[in-house]
Amino acid sequence: MNSDAHVPEWTLISLRPRGQHAPLRRAAQAAGARVLALSPWALQVRADAATRAQLSRALAAQRVVFSSPAAVHAAARLQPLAGAHPGIWLAVGAGTAAALRMHGAEEVQAPARMDSEGLLALPALADLRGLEAGLVTAPGGRGIIATTLVERGAHLHRADVYQRVPLALPARTLQRLRHSAPPWVLALSSGEALALLLAALPQDLQAPLREAVVVAASARLAEQARAAGFARVRLAEGPLPRQLAQAAHAAIITTATS
Repeated sequence: MNSDAHVPEWTLISLRPRGQHAPLRRAAQAAGARVLALSPWALQVRADAATRAQLSRALAAQRVVFSSPAAVHAAARLQPLAGAHPGIWLAVGAGTAAALRMHGAEEVQAPARMDSEGLLALPALADLRGLEAGLVTAPGGRGIIATTLVERGAHLHRADVYQRVPLALPARTLQRLRHSAPPWVLALSSGEALALLLAALPQDLQAPLREAVVVAASARLAEQARAAGFARVRLAEGPLPRQLAQAAHAAIITTATS
């Protein structure tokens, strides 16, 4: 992808949690981008006794939903996930399913549409009357999953196995952003990350950031970006790093040739 001579130097801004930029960095560099890691949060496993008990109950349910790869990795640190399990395990997308298989889980279902709506459209979650459902996740985020599982009749066992800890934006990173090559593209796979970023961003960077192209992992996130004042929003095919990078590269080509 980086062979397009007419594509200018450009910057992809990653809002991934601290320490989790590598997959997006690799995908973006293959597309010719310079990547700026701007983490507004870090992920922290909740390893207390109450969380471990919640996870045990959730994993024993007849339907078990994992909301993200981070939820899988956190759960695996608290309890083994390998081998057969009594219920049907479901992942919100391909990345989450891959994380489960990496930890040895078997027979994981995941939707082609990698978002909450795609997950909830799976036949295994259509009618939950009389069933127990586990949701392995974090506080906040993806509220539609928990609400819908209960509305469909499930007795819900929620396990918040990690938490998002807001981070101050380092002055050095902000200075790098000020001097980063335009055009900027913001990879958006979390609405909470965007809200944290905008709340913490210095005033002199607010308007320049909103001039960036946003590549959003879902229609919901695209709408959130527009509501936050971003005018140039593109929808990626999904939340995977290569999908975000491909959408960003396509947006840059369109900008360069228009």
